[in-house]
Amino acid sequence: MDGNSRPVLELSDVHKRYNIGLPNEAEVLHGINLRIAPGEFVALVGPSGSGKSTLLNIVGLLERMTSGSYRLQGEEVGGLDDAELTRRRRQTLGFVFQFHHLLPAFTALENVTLPALMAHGRVSARERQRACELLAAVGLADALHKRPAQLSGGMQQRVAIARALVQQPPLVLADEPTGNLDTASSDEVFAHLRRMHQELGTSFVIVTHDPRLAARCDRVVELIDGTIASDTTQVATR
Repeated sequence: MDGNSRPVLELSDVHKRYNIGLPNEAEVLHGINLRIAPGEFVALVGPSGSGKSTLLNIVGLLERMTSGSYRLQGEEVGGLDDAELTRRRRQTLGFVFQFHHLLPAFTALENVTLPALMAHGRVSARERQRACELLAAVGLADALHKRPAQLSGGMQQRVAIARALVQQPPLVLADEPTGNLDTASSDEVFAHLRRMHQELGTSFVIVTHDPRLAARCDRVVELIDGTIASDTTQVATR
């Protein structure tokens, strides 16, 4: 990372404990230190139970750390109240999940503009146009007015990618975004993620169990037993 470049996110000595003070108290994350630079395309890997989902939830402002520091775009967010965390999440982060979570009664275009509607109470002409452009960019220009049931699993996940990017967030978090797809659809969806990253310069953190997809990222962070076991920059395969 360029020494003059402010990280998109910076975690310092982050711990997460559950059931604090109870006999079954458990610490899931043990002093995580992680920096993500603008424009990085990072895979987060590790076995089940290693703490990946907990870490992603903390980064996504969906769960609070027990102790440590979390700076998002240079600002400490650990002490913010719930309303402010929600605002920062909407403004700063995009999400792609294993299951697309599209609203079945909404068209593809309406699903993509949903974050703007939630943030502002309305969708501007500019936001609607951007949603159309993003759907075209992921190969769905002819599916704007189709509902999820009319789309394949891979197409639905491409709608979810467009939705994650419509607010132009500096960071997108993707939790097993191809985990529910067959190999061909998985490769297609991942190719769209990679291309959108290259075109927009958005930072991506992608949780994956698929070593083929991890090999196509620029950096691989391996989490084992709640600690970062390795952090490797690599020449991504295409």
